Amino acid sequence: MSKPYYNAEDLRKFGKITEWNEDLGNKFFDYYGKVFEEGALSAREKSLIALAVSHVVQCPYCIDAYTKDGLERGIEKEEMMEAVHVGAAIKSGATLVHGVQMMNKYEKLSM
Repeated sequence: MSKPYYNAEDLRKFGKITEWNEDLGNKFFDYYGKVFEEGALSAREKSLIALAVSHVVQCPYCIDAYTKDGLERGIEKEEMMEAVHVGAAIKSGATLVHGVQMMNKYEKLSM
């Protein structure tokens, strides 16, 4: 069997992106760190948001990271799944609302 494209071990290598462009890599990690600091939202809330977004953008590395982070922050499995459903609802709604564009175009072209 061929090796899968997704390799969970690669997540531990994420920090190495600075090796090929130290300036931009460091700027990204500085920004990333600031985003996840306590602020108007708690770190726990941000972790839950990150988990939902991870599913919407379908990043297996992020799903792994924020499932683990969520567990460490005491987020329950029911909360995690509810967040995933929120992400799925927004993604599907965004897809469907673009149907209005199709409907408008259809009406214009079929006149």
